Amino acid sequence: MKPEDSPFFGIREFVETLRMGTFTAAGNRLGLTGSAVGKTVTRLESKLGTKLLHRTTRKIMATPEGQHYFEGWVKILAEIDSLEQAVTAGSHNVSGQVKLHLPAAFGRKYVMPILSKLANKYPKLELAVHFSESRINLINENVDLVVRIGTLEDDADLVAKLLGYQKLTVCGSQGYFDQHGVPDTPADLLTHDCIIGSKRSSQPTWLFKDSKKQSFNQLINARYMLSDGDAMLDAALNGLGVAQLPTWLIQEQLDSNRLTSVLDTFSGAVMPINVVWPRSRYLKLSQRVIIDELAEQFKLQASLFGYSS
Repeated sequence: MKPEDSPFFGIREFVETLRMGTFTAAGNRLGLTGSAVGKTVTRLESKLGTKLLHRTTRKIMATPEGQHYFEGWVKILAEIDSLEQAVTAGSHNVSGQVKLHLPAAFGRKYVMPILSKLANKYPKLELAVHFSESRINLINENVDLVVRIGTLEDDADLVAKLLGYQKLTVCGSQGYFDQHGVPDTPADLLTHDCIIGSKRSSQPTWLFKDSKKQSFNQLINARYMLSDGDAMLDAALNGLGVAQLPTWLIQEQLDSNRLTSVLDTFSGAVMPINVVWPRSRYLKLSQRVIIDELAEQFKLQASLFGYSS
């Protein structure tokens, strides 16, 4: 039988080319040369008698027929992968590398302990973990999973599973409030020194709830911008200003009175915590194991985040 006679001929090459954007990138992922991938996709097009890809010097895009073919095969490959998982799960055959991006402070404190337990349970599981608050393109960066805190953008290329929520609290040191006064309303934050994380707009806001428990955004005076939660906590402890931080990060400092919460009547705002992965990629067993374990552990630890559904 000729290779072209197989119903799977060229499918991996075609799917990875569209997912990665170039023949070279697809080849790197499949362990082939870009030229080999391109020739195989061309032979697949000849077999089907239709053009699947538009090729330019800068970009490869799917034709309408190619997009339909791609979406169909992604579903089929996902079903095959699920079938393989069902067969191998009983033998704990979890292996291979999983690349993850985690928010710095949260990832170190809550996600890494879960990943470490999984690594001990599955000796063949390999983890490549990067800590960053930056929002990357998972597909371009070839990342398998990310944990993201905050509202997700509408992205058809991504799949998300909600893990839980974190409650936000506005706080500062007593020394800061003795010097600058205590804000009575969220609007007072326009006259205070506020400590924020990564700036995503020209007019930073914090999230609050009104007397009817409706969420609203309040403009603030952002004097300090720090990209790491631990650094924000240290700045608040050192009296630099007011910060809105998750309860899981500051509960110990609140209990010891090293930090004082303010604007409590407007508190209650929460941010979702999601694990996210590329829609166009069939899940490996190792990814599925991590996703399921994160979901289970976060459900058990919901009270630690100051919120439970």
